[in-house]
Amino acid sequence: MNVPFHLPSYEAADEEALVQALRSGKLVGDGPQTLRATEKLRSLFGVEHVLLTPSCTSALELAMLVLDLRDGDEVIVPGFTFVSTTNAVLRGGGRVVFADILPSTYTIDPADIRKKITSRTRAVIPVVYAGISPEMDEILTLARQHGLVVVEDAAQAVGASYRGRPQGTLGDMGCFSFHETKNISTGEGGAFVTTNASFALRAEIIREKGTNRKQFMLGMVDKYTWVDVGSSYLPPDSMGALLMSQLGRLTAVTQRRREIHDRYCRELAPLAGDALVLPVIPDHTSSNYHLFPVLLRDEATRNAAIAFFRTRGVGTAFHYLPLHLSPMGQELMHGRPGDLPVTESVAGRLLRLPIYPGLTAEAQSLVIRTMQEFLT
Repeated sequence: MNVPFHLPSYEAADEEALVQALRSGKLVGDGPQTLRATEKLRSLFGVEHVLLTPSCTSALELAMLVLDLRDGDEVIVPGFTFVSTTNAVLRGGGRVVFADILPSTYTIDPADIRKKITSRTRAVIPVVYAGISPEMDEILTLARQHGLVVVEDAAQAVGASYRGRPQGTLGDMGCFSFHETKNISTGEGGAFVTTNASFALRAEIIREKGTNRKQFMLGMVDKYTWVDVGSSYLPPDSMGALLMSQLGRLTAVTQRRREIHDRYCRELAPLAGDALVLPVIPDHTSSNYHLFPVLLRDEATRNAAIAFFRTRGVGTAFHYLPLHLSPMGQELMHGRPGDLPVTESVAGRLLRLPIYPGLTAEAQSLVIRTMQEFLT
């Protein structure tokens, strides 16, 4: 038996949604399916302003353009994240400042954010990891104290909450992903959300190539024209169609992932300790069980585990390499080993096990047996 690390969850209803969108003859941005999906997300997130984008990367770039960063403006991000988080800051004209992560949830450490704040800090980007929210209460308190904008990188957050509120909606702006690897998938795709009306208006203009076309379509102006620097951050209407279909299964997808997660925790618990650290979900966070990350004793053990699982036909994966130690991180941010000790430790030891709705009980049994064999 071969167990792939990931399989996207697409069904006949998804195919039909795409066919219907194609047959409509209207696949351009902000078509009827996109508008339906936007309304669905407004209801799901409880946020008035939602804009679909081609990717979460696009949503993050849009958020940074909305901020209108100036030369020397700093944005604090975790060193343990995907490159899109930092690229968005750089493309927006800002300077990246890396902060360390918490050893329990692998999310940005509020105490290190506090240390990194300077007179040049404009914003902080807390990143959701594996469906687990950063400590937003502490982060928002810091932001209010220092006049910072909070942009949540909620790429892994759809269907998860923090103290009863949808993750990605607690800060000033939030950015979501519907990439093929995510719980809800449109292949590529994303969303930008905000509770700030002025941010929303500027985002709409930038997204529409710097024009006030949306205001024109709503009858707020009698013609539309070029009013700001912008780009094209509109996805095709086929994405909206597939998103609507996928969102209809969000509850079922989350429940199935939870079943897999809970079985891993239950059957791997006897191995837990220094040799195997299981994921932690804080009481105030409701996860969507996007990933199942474990920590092994050291990097050599983690790498050996990947190879061992491969011999048993099981796909596993490490995750982010510390961005401050990447070639770009060292060149632009002068990152050095030891700058972010928790990030460096977690990145070297983390192993992700398969977790997706199509993972059968038999396949999961093989994953569990393989881990037991490797550690005993």
